[in-house]
Amino acid sequence: MPSPALLKQLAKKHGTPLFVVDHDVLRRNFAEFRKGLPRVQPYYAVKANPDTAIVRTLFEAGASFDVASMPEFRIAYENIRKMPPKPRQHWIWDKIIYANPIKDNDTLRQLNPYKPLVTYDNLEEIRKVRKYAPHAGLMLRLNVPNTGSVVELSSKFGASAGEAVDLIAAAFKAGLVVEGVSFHVGSQCANFQNFVQALAIADGVMKEARSRGYAPVKILDIGGGFPAPYDRHVRPFGELAAVLNAEFDRLFPPDMEILAEPGRFLVATAATLVVEIIGKSRRDGKLCLFINDGVYGTLSGVLFDHCQYHLKAFRKGPTEICSVFGPTCDALDVVSVAEDLPTNLKLGDLLYSENVGAYTTASATHFNGMPLARIVALNR
Repeated sequence: MPSPALLKQLAKKHGTPLFVVDHDVLRRNFAEFRKGLPRVQPYYAVKANPDTAIVRTLFEAGASFDVASMPEFRIAYENIRKMPPKPRQHWIWDKIIYANPIKDNDTLRQLNPYKPLVTYDNLEEIRKVRKYAPHAGLMLRLNVPNTGSVVELSSKFGASAGEAVDLIAAAFKAGLVVEGVSFHVGSQCANFQNFVQALAIADGVMKEARSRGYAPVKILDIGGGFPAPYDRHVRPFGELAAVLNAEFDRLFPPDMEILAEPGRFLVATAATLVVEIIGKSRRDGKLCLFINDGVYGTLSGVLFDHCQYHLKAFRKGPTEICSVFGPTCDALDVVSVAEDLPTNLKLGDLLYSENVGAYTTASATHFNGMPLARIVALNR
């Protein structure tokens, strides 16, 4: 992260709340992912942080993109639209996958001219794609174990293994082409066996599909869930990479096209938030601090991402456990009830929070008319 001195300097220049993104960290995270999983092409999950500078840096580093809405598609497409088309008809597949299994009709109409690669997991979606985006290539989203992941997704998306090949057959019968299968083990996955079980399920589905004559099923999308190192309890990425590489070699031929959708892993550690203390009181003997950003703003991940962001002070001194509240008038705007911070903090003092790059500014709102944090890029 940037040094405390640099953070204070930037806050003095730009004001607070301030969201500082270090693009060198983005590049290092991307390089670590590629080195750890050399068979996998990373499709950055734009939903994790759609900041255009972040998207461009990752594109320049070699990333493709996972998008889940037309605004995200346009952010990603803006980076690739000047590339010369490749000889293959569906050159855009190399750079973008529309990985939201449920799409409205208007979105499909807009996607159709691009001949996109899109996910699906039910019969109704096949009918919609056939009618509104017949030029799309399909990826069947599978339901896989999400045990131990911070954010569970299997209850909302994914076809069961028992119905998977029938859904592949239904798509081909409708005149569409299923290019492969995908899955997601849940966000911030701490249970690496989720990946092992998911790969076994995908392997079984692909083998059955080929045995029934659906040979074009040749792309494997292993989704996201790669854990960001928020603290020392998170198992290293290298351990997961070793597990995945062993399973790739055991289950899939060398020419299998494998892609992944890392979001949090690439951006979480690349950003730091700087805030100002705007209020201070004691309630029932407990120190309470009010800051100019909160759960309706950059720290929205407290609500939407099941994440706890810890605050640090620039000022030194004896500490005590205190509560930290955001600036809105809503009682829900509680950043933390157990932060260990200096007792001698004053109004106007600055605090900072590390590892806030993922699912923070992405879900921030203007509730109560509060301004969003200014974004500053370092080493862009």
